Amino acid sequence: MSDSNLILSFHKGDDLDYTPSFKPGILSRTQLQAAVAAKIITASRKIQDTQFQPASLDLRLGAKAWRVKSSFLTGKKETVETKIKSLAMHEIDLTNKGAVLEKGCVYIAELMESLDLPKDITAFANPKSSTGRLDVFTRVIADYSDIFEFAPPKYRGKLYLEISPRSFTILVRQGSRLSQLRLRAGDNTSKMDETKRTQLITQLTPIYGKHAASKATDGGVPLSINLTGDLSNDKLVGWQARENVGLIDVDGVGRYRAAGFWERITADDLIDGGLVLNPNRFYILASHEYVAIPSDYAAEMTAYDTRIGEFRAHYAGFFDPGFGMPELGADKTRAVLEVRSHDVPFFIEKGQTACRLVYDYLSAPPDVTYGDTGSNYQGQGLRLSKHFQTPTAKTAEAKP
Repeated sequence: MSDSNLILSFHKGDDLDYTPSFKPGILSRTQLQAAVAAKIITASRKIQDTQFQPASLDLRLGAKAWRVKSSFLTGKKETVETKIKSLAMHEIDLTNKGAVLEKGCVYIAELMESLDLPKDITAFANPKSSTGRLDVFTRVIADYSDIFEFAPPKYRGKLYLEISPRSFTILVRQGSRLSQLRLRAGDNTSKMDETKRTQLITQLTPIYGKHAASKATDGGVPLSINLTGDLSNDKLVGWQARENVGLIDVDGVGRYRAAGFWERITADDLIDGGLVLNPNRFYILASHEYVAIPSDYAAEMTAYDTRIGEFRAHYAGFFDPGFGMPELGADKTRAVLEVRSHDVPFFIEKGQTACRLVYDYLSAPPDVTYGDTGSNYQGQGLRLSKHFQTPTAKTAEAKP
């Protein structure tokens, strides 16, 4: 493997096992493949090439899930298995035809992938983009942990996924991919050095402007919601999930008509140029700003901050290297935001910060970037999840 940032040090006598050593940063695809070869990541079934993304690994549901009374964390003294025994209401078989997960319920599913992390590797997870756009709330849980979506250095054990469909009832099965994993080498709180920071600001300035780009490593670039409307699509501003609709198969690509599950929101529905978010309704909206991730960086969207309003923006937080970069074939790509208001109606206005995009550097350059091997969302506009047929202004207004 010709990677100057990857050192393979052999051990265990004449065995062919090895422990890779990485420079600090998010591991790119070739490094994740090395981590699998080194058994830092293992699985009950062979890990497929299609699971490897430019800077993340798709996680697969295992054979069993459980309907549980409530969400939980294990704390420092318990395993997920122990918690399931006390909170499970019913065990569910995900093999064969799979299982229906009802909206409004909480489930825990075992994942095929497990971890055996070295002392300098941290793991963290997020829902896949298509999962978030279905309003399916997921969080990875590790044993002996008081934090979701995280496994500390030296963690050795299984991984589980909390699944809570919010707007739609879904069909899942063994092998379904709802979440993704990243590994980070080095101190998880380390900051970019000045050389990397300057490089990133230079690359991002043409897209965000100098002032916004300079915040890329200082709390993240602030993003607001596009309330102008897509003039090429009947002034479309966003989508609101319908209530009491049909079942969605999470593995069914392009299977469903948008009108059966979504109501259009156009600029004509705004009040004084702003949008009222109704409590406990789910919206698909787009960022006002165009988003770009240079090929030697990755990014994560911060989801919820009560200081900017009583709503949550963006379930799915990972942006792979190359996303939205014009020189990589993207044409002014916006971030699609999954938004849900809490408790009270909330009025969003033009220019109001909805979330932040935090950049992090890669440990080594990726051998592929976002969109190289096919992508549902490169160059996207206001795009629903891959499960829905691409609507037009005319067909989207049709009755379900």
